[in-house]
Amino acid sequence: MTQSRILLVDDDADIALIIKDNLELDGYFVSVASNGKTALSFFGSDNFDLIILDLSLPDMDGLQICRVIREKSAIPVIMLTARDRVPDKVLGFECGADDYVVKPFDYLELAARIKACLRRRVPDTPACQVIQVGEIKIDTAKNMVWKNDDPINLTKREFLLLSFMARNSGKVLDRRLIREKIWPKAELYNDSRSIDVHIQHLRSKLEEKPANPKYIRTVQGVGYIFCGDEE
Repeated sequence: MTQSRILLVDDDADIALIIKDNLELDGYFVSVASNGKTALSFFGSDNFDLIILDLSLPDMDGLQICRVIREKSAIPVIMLTARDRVPDKVLGFECGADDYVVKPFDYLELAARIKACLRRRVPDTPACQVIQVGEIKIDTAKNMVWKNDDPINLTKREFLLLSFMARNSGKVLDRRLIREKIWPKAELYNDSRSIDVHIQHLRSKLEEKPANPKYIRTVQGVGYIFCGDEE
């Protein structure tokens, strides 16, 4: 089994050492950055499977770093922070974070969240790296999407949702199944409304006429179906 590579970004040397030691005991390969500039340099030069990102860094805000990462990659990001207010958590998710761990925390909790994020990153059909449906092309290895050869900028959650639906093109997917596949159980807004909002965002980016979608169609009372054929 391939060893997962984790980038740990935290300016507290003692906390970083404790987390790094525990992660390596669990079998991960870990690189540590103590500031935003170093973190982005590591991110650009290596192929990581997950990033653990502290929000309070000496040179850059963690939210800013997360936004930069999201412009280039759908890699899972777990935020570490002492900020436990609901608006702070919402802002973190909106910036592209996949999970949110509040300090102080037990390492076992962090380890469980890491495993959950890595499981969600594994494609349902690993052999199929490029999915083509109509004008839409999805590269699940590079986490990139094109429409008519023009790149489409998606958030991590939008990419996971689109990839899952495209791999199941032509099948009616109910909201419960979508929620179980794409949304972590512990997430703040784990409900069908979150799914509907993300579908709206995808339609606005992919559809010529979002109000009359060609690709992502609603199945009333059930969920959604992804297809590339025209009616």
